[in-house]
Amino acid sequence: MLRWLQSIIFLLFSLGLFAQTGTIRGFVYDKESGEPLIFINVFLKGTQIGGSTDVNGYYSITKIPTGDYTLTIQAMGYETVEEAVSLKSGQILNRKLYTASQAKTLATFDVSADKIESQNEVKMSVQKITPKEIDKLPSIGGEPDIAQYMQVLPGVVFTGDQGGQLYIRGGSPVQNKVMMDGMIVYNPFHSIGLFSVFDTDIIRNADIYTGGYGAEYGGRISSIMDITTKDGNQNEFQGNASLTTFGAKLNAEIPLLKPKKVGGSSISSILSAKHSYLDQSSKVVYDYIDSNGLPFSFTDLYGKLTFSGENGSKANIFGLYYDDRVSYQAISDLNWKNYGAGGNFILIPPGSPVLIQGNLAYSSYQITLKEANLQDRTSAINGFNGGLNFTYFMGDDEIKYGLEIVGFTTDYFVTNPANRIIQQQESTTELAGFVRYKKKIGRLVIDPSFRLHYYASLGTPSLEPRIGAKINVTDNLRFKAAAGVYSQNLIAANSDRDVVNLFNGFLSGPSNLQDEMVNADGTTKEITHSLQKANHFIVGTEIDFSRRINVNIEAYYKQFTQVTNLNRNKIFDESASDQPDILKKDFLVETGDAYGCDIVVNYDLTDINLYAVYSIGRVTRWDGVQTYAPVFDRRHNVNLVGSYKFGPSRLWEFDVRWNMGSGFPFTQTLGFYEKYTFQDGTDSDVVTANGDIGIVYDDLNGGRLPFYHRLDATLKREFVLSVNSTMEANIGITNAYNRKNIFYFDRVNYERVNQLPFMPSAGVNVNF
Repeated sequence: MLRWLQSIIFLLFSLGLFAQTGTIRGFVYDKESGEPLIFINVFLKGTQIGGSTDVNGYYSITKIPTGDYTLTIQAMGYETVEEAVSLKSGQILNRKLYTASQAKTLATFDVSADKIESQNEVKMSVQKITPKEIDKLPSIGGEPDIAQYMQVLPGVVFTGDQGGQLYIRGGSPVQNKVMMDGMIVYNPFHSIGLFSVFDTDIIRNADIYTGGYGAEYGGRISSIMDITTKDGNQNEFQGNASLTTFGAKLNAEIPLLKPKKVGGSSISSILSAKHSYLDQSSKVVYDYIDSNGLPFSFTDLYGKLTFSGENGSKANIFGLYYDDRVSYQAISDLNWKNYGAGGNFILIPPGSPVLIQGNLAYSSYQITLKEANLQDRTSAINGFNGGLNFTYFMGDDEIKYGLEIVGFTTDYFVTNPANRIIQQQESTTELAGFVRYKKKIGRLVIDPSFRLHYYASLGTPSLEPRIGAKINVTDNLRFKAAAGVYSQNLIAANSDRDVVNLFNGFLSGPSNLQDEMVNADGTTKEITHSLQKANHFIVGTEIDFSRRINVNIEAYYKQFTQVTNLNRNKIFDESASDQPDILKKDFLVETGDAYGCDIVVNYDLTDINLYAVYSIGRVTRWDGVQTYAPVFDRRHNVNLVGSYKFGPSRLWEFDVRWNMGSGFPFTQTLGFYEKYTFQDGTDSDVVTANGDIGIVYDDLNGGRLPFYHRLDATLKREFVLSVNSTMEANIGITNAYNRKNIFYFDRVNYERVNQLPFMPSAGVNVNF
């Protein structure tokens, strides 16, 4: 496989040497901070030749006929910059461009980078998120967060305000791969469910793939979240600090070596720290919810160094520490920690139109749950991941290829309700190579890719062909489709049947699965490997009704051909040879289907943004005995989001979000009985002893909870303190009309537990 990839690399470098036309490439930066500018237009004035910058601010315009041109950059809110260039045959020009933010937005702006990208990229099931989009949402707790934005994305189901998890188009949380600057982050969301570990102010961009993603991503079977952070100001110190009813944070961007000239070498840094004191402030602000306070608190730390070269090449070194704590009074205590360090680089070799990117990182995650009268539950995963990618640009066409390696160790221990121990200590290594070729032929864009993912510790290869395609019927109407094969080794330490679970642990795929499973039609299926696998099939259309109104519709089908789930039915040790697998195995194999349709409507003006999402879907699982709906099977989900800037100089902003979702499935209660545990064996006295409460259950998840709906709103006001300093004050309301949304029902105590009630919040944020 390595020789095959090396041959491709050599061939592509050779192609660059024999090119008969020229290439202009480089980066676009903010003149004041030196931060790369993403997704903006770079084109040759007076021609149809051009493109847009990527998440690193990089652009590459190839196959340019020789001659003299005016290289132009144009971006909303920034000054237009033009530079004269002269191009010879076979020449590769490097041009770093700088532009300053514009105090007044142009009244007319006809060229759209989004439009260009939509016509040249398949863009199947992907959302590109920047802090600008996140800020348009109501800032729950006074602080905008990507976890809140994720909840309004098409196909995403959120299960609760307390300990809620994100389920993406039928996939469970363990099937979602989350990366920050190339590092795998194993638990990106805090237990309260409203906040992620990522600070919005240090995010440059987040690509969220809900399905059908290309072969450059692997190791997960449902979705990808790829987050890139800012580099830090190269020229001057800047930062921000905030204080809210939920917590506080501080960010600082510190230039360590300023460039001696525009575009010169530099070293910059960015530091971020945020801390939640909700467990203390809630005793005063939200004592009507619980006089003992809400039991959630967390601390997040992140730091990054950026070394930038004159030609645009750069390297980053970063480190992180996340700590989450939950304490339910004398019932249970949960704590998890995630820490790690890593680095990545971008290299632009002279004389070749190839962009080289690489990364290497180490991450460690541990979680412990202490419960009264039970043994502690523990789970840990630590390991490394790294990759090397090459991207070759040929006009509108693009070839990308690379290698990836992942290694991790899991350590897991839990005792189930039947007092049976389930534990695992295991190490695993994964190797992968991929190649992707995007080709534009007239109005047709095709994007085939292939991934060979080898699970070395299991001795199991996974061949994963994938393809995407788009046809530009007109400039304003496009049809698209995607399909692919996906696999993963990592599984969750909790069951998809659990209604409430804050314990988010991890295991590698177990080798002691059953030899075969019974299909729904009565036939048997041989279990030949321990991987989880899925196939994706997606079709969609994009319609631009105007420059301001666009609609995206996608229908999807995810076929989960093998899913490993924790066996909640285990009551015997595995050595009990006379017992069926469903009663003695630690894990069981399931299959499943997820299908549905997502409709997104976006209306965007300078001062008004309206965003509407409707998702309809269904998720089913087959466990060898029965077909059931997992707890995250929400059939209907609606999100309506609005943002409005008003007042003199547009310093006021009002943001609102309304979410409505149909009820989740749950298992109903048929009755109760007195249950004897016979814990003293033959000496148990069944005549005078009192038994526990036993529950007779109905069909698994045969009932449905009531509909969920919630209104959130935020009012913001910006104050200009000085030329380089501003302050924003905000007040907000979560669950504005105090809807009593059910979280779960405690059937033993016959008590309904609701989600968060009406919660006002306030905060202030100072930029300096």
